Amino acid sequence: MSYKPFDLTGKVSLITGGNGGIGLGFAEAIAASGGDVVIWGTNDKKNAEAEASLKAHGRRVHVQKVNVASEADVVAGMKDAVRAMGRIDSVFANAGIGGGAASFLEMTTETYRKVLSVNEDGVFWTFREACRHMVDRFKSGDRSGGSIVGVASLAAIEGAARNQAYAATKGAVISMMKAVAVEHARYGIRANAILPGWIATDMTAFAQGSDVFTDKVISRVPMRRWGTPADFGGIAVYLASDASAYHSGDSFVIDGGYAVF
Repeated sequence: MSYKPFDLTGKVSLITGGNGGIGLGFAEAIAASGGDVVIWGTNDKKNAEAEASLKAHGRRVHVQKVNVASEADVVAGMKDAVRAMGRIDSVFANAGIGGGAASFLEMTTETYRKVLSVNEDGVFWTFREACRHMVDRFKSGDRSGGSIVGVASLAAIEGAARNQAYAATKGAVISMMKAVAVEHARYGIRANAILPGWIATDMTAFAQGSDVFTDKVISRVPMRRWGTPADFGGIAVYLASDASAYHSGDSFVIDGGYAVF
């Protein structure tokens, strides 16, 4: 019998913010590995484009317009996803926004609250509702467990000047993940976090065309390039698959070696 731990046939993964960037990188790799996919996003055009791209893999794809900053949206969205797909085996809480300022002293409460509403509240509600479904499934006799993944950032472990609100939310993702890992292991649920470095997405568009940024920052990345959404396909498949069945409470730094240089 061949060893196929990365085969995602029969598994369903939900990715928040999955219509672009790192989230779509997760989704593409999961679909290419045999998994079915649920995408949450707020942009209708990007949702439609992501759906078309993912369906090309021949997998089931369910796209929902869900704003993770709304508790009601998250609760209803999770119920709808389970109803449409029959189950959810892994959840990637990836939706996030930036929100810095010229200096910490100039950062407004409005900016702070807006970043928290998506990056922290949204992850909290997504984690909670995903765990609710997985625990209920376990108690009903399905002992297959599940995988909860929070997308944090290097900002959670390094000094992110002028980005205190963003950094605070990403640190919170790691703390929530650890708490979920400990409390829900008895239900076969594992929880991990992914910490991206400098990745070429819409969120970093401001820096991608800057010669100064390239010279001062990207030149310090040992891989000597920006990361891409495709660089996150492997970790997504691993965490969604049975290959990671005993791996929980961990943080995966994917940054081309930047943090250790």
